[in-house]
Amino acid sequence: MKILYTNFHVGCGGGQDTYVRELALAMGRNHEVTVATPPGSWLGEQVKRLPRITSVDIDFKPRWHRFWRETLRLRRLIREHRFDVVHVNGSPDHRQVMLAVAGLAVRPEIVFTKHNTYPANSFGNWLRASFGTSRTIAVSDYVRTLLRRESSYPNIVVIKHGVRSPGTDRLNEEERLRRRSALLGASADDSIVLGSAAGTGAAKGWADLVVALTLLPEATRRRFRVWLAGTEPSIEQRAMVEACGLDAQILFTGPINHVHHLLAATDVAFVLSYHESLSYSCREAMAAGCASLVTKVGGLPENVTPWVDGWIVPPRDPQAIANVLMHIADKPERVRHMGHMARMKGRTEFDFDDFVEATHGVYLDAVAASAKQQRATSANLPTRQWLHKFLSIALRRHRRNQKRVA
Repeated sequence: MKILYTNFHVGCGGGQDTYVRELALAMGRNHEVTVATPPGSWLGEQVKRLPRITSVDIDFKPRWHRFWRETLRLRRLIREHRFDVVHVNGSPDHRQVMLAVAGLAVRPEIVFTKHNTYPANSFGNWLRASFGTSRTIAVSDYVRTLLRRESSYPNIVVIKHGVRSPGTDRLNEEERLRRRSALLGASADDSIVLGSAAGTGAAKGWADLVVALTLLPEATRRRFRVWLAGTEPSIEQRAMVEACGLDAQILFTGPINHVHHLLAATDVAFVLSYHESLSYSCREAMAAGCASLVTKVGGLPENVTPWVDGWIVPPRDPQAIANVLMHIADKPERVRHMGHMARMKGRTEFDFDDFVEATHGVYLDAVAASAKQQRATSANLPTRQWLHKFLSIALRRHRRNQKRVA
């Protein structure tokens, strides 16, 4: 099978980039895989290092005067390689693929994954659903409900993110403390490390955690250390952290391709977003053995069983977060057990091979349905030809009769 993955992010697209990279790498073992991304994108640079994967630079968000040139480049790529499946991952690349395949004699099947919780009831969504989508993947039950309620996207199936297992069990206590000391300066035995790889954007809600820490008693607050992976924070964000008196306790790591070394030294992970479809970073942290604190938005709660492997709090509620932090500080043995339960869930529910197999099944289903439709069309061709001939003869006789009457 020939598969083309497209992704529009110019810089780093976070979990969506990871989704495409991991799928391309897995599918590349048995299929011919190409990934098209904007020039210089994080994903494009990652893909160029992968074995058996072809990387192509295509701008999916060009300025208007370059739009059709990029679309024609994409059309040539699809026509020449005769892809069986094009897997699109956002509105810009979906739109461009839909236009690129219009009128092609041999069209690939277009599979669309909806990674976000943005509304899907626009005219553009209707066009893409009607003319540019064979199968639709929702990354959570929440996203599937949204699509069914608001859109006409066909053949919707839920496939939640699978994550690669870290491959090792949790570190022993001595090694865990050593790593925390080296990475975060958290050398005291009772230090509690909180971490998030969900990003530093304002909508990720990490500022609510900062405020929650200020609500704790001073002795409890000093026990916490926090790391945040993602783009460097703005001047205003750093000023907020300093104003809360927590700059010595919070580490901004910058972008990190693999966070397993940080997760191995982390007690509790958090994703406190204001909108989230599922969260790859949450599932990765749980698979690594971290109990997770998440907000009750979008598909985030689908990851966590409350008070078994994590906690769920309302969005934008620092006091609710502070209450959980007090519990974490008071019951460290309970938190370790919850981390073990998170790791068990990761092995059973977040399995990467199951995720790849389910996605591959969508491709096979789309290609098989297309082949069946083509066979049906071919089988009906003699009947259509006979019907066309019959109607032509009837029309000619009708015209002759009309002339005789006249």
